[in-house]
Amino acid sequence: MPRRLFVALFSLGMAVVSHATTPILVIHGGAGVIKRDMTPAKEKAVRAAMTKALEAGYGQLKAGKHAIDAVTAAITVLEDDPNFNAGKGSVFTHDGKNEMDAALMDGDTLRAGSVAGIHRVKNPILLARAVMEHSQHVMLVGEGAEQFAKEQGITLVDPSYFRTEERWQQLQKALKDDSQTRPHSDSLHASLDTSRHFGTVGAVALDSDGHLAAGTSTGGMVDKRWGRVGDSPIIGAGTYANAQCAVSGTGWGEFYIRTVAAHEICMRVSMLDEPIQRAAAEVVNQEIPSMGGSGGAIALDANGNIAIPFNTDGMYRGWIGADGVPHVALYDDEPDPSNHSPAPAASSPDGSASN
Repeated sequence: MPRRLFVALFSLGMAVVSHATTPILVIHGGAGVIKRDMTPAKEKAVRAAMTKALEAGYGQLKAGKHAIDAVTAAITVLEDDPNFNAGKGSVFTHDGKNEMDAALMDGDTLRAGSVAGIHRVKNPILLARAVMEHSQHVMLVGEGAEQFAKEQGITLVDPSYFRTEERWQQLQKALKDDSQTRPHSDSLHASLDTSRHFGTVGAVALDSDGHLAAGTSTGGMVDKRWGRVGDSPIIGAGTYANAQCAVSGTGWGEFYIRTVAAHEICMRVSMLDEPIQRAAAEVVNQEIPSMGGSGGAIALDANGNIAIPFNTDGMYRGWIGADGVPHVALYDDEPDPSNHSPAPAASSPDGSASN
């Protein structure tokens, strides 16, 4: 090859590399009433799990994998950790069962997969991905979703796998509160204070090719009844991604559904050209609280800008970007890359948030 041509091709290759997108991963482990009263061991375990999830997801991005791979890897780590209300640490329903939901969305293609009301799938986010990649559907629920999981070779476990003593005791307190609450109480959920922090998990990622993805996984609301499903598995409510924006929410799910919160944030970014910090803050810290809801979200745009608004006392959150260093924050006075200023907390009747 002539030297001049080689130099030209080499320079072109370098130009392409230099303009590659810097991979970014942002995760959350739920928002709510998070005080500095957890034991040192508990806080250390939560921070360690968040760090492990960031490293797992970012490893995928550094290897040149798609944003979907990063989101899936990060959420799987958190689903396997009992400190979060997803997978292994899922809360109990009124009937003493663990009932999980999850969703995943590819912003580049707008493909999505979600599952709800499942009891035996070890990692719900993997089933949501299988729905997206190996079915013609977007959402599967209950027994049908678990039958699909079996056909796809997704790991199923005995329901006892999900039981933790902490979550069981939360349910017992909720049931006791139920018995002391008037049948037609104005409280939407009398036992919200039995789990002051609701650890729904989620992730958003931007890969080196500029593709975005979002995912969310949850065990829902402690003491929930009648097959209640929150916002996490509903595309556009708790989970959404397009070419310009990716969002995963955590909070009082009914309000995220009513505001179609994740979609609303991304439409403000992609259609109204709002900065992602403003778009996310207006939905999470203004629109949702104005209706009586509470919670938080992680949001990421195609330029790598991060927003982490929340209107509660705290939110488990983490991010990793160009420096390759995992950053984790739990409390409202810890800094994060969005430099948010939390609005006054809007809360449920007892001051908690729910998923």
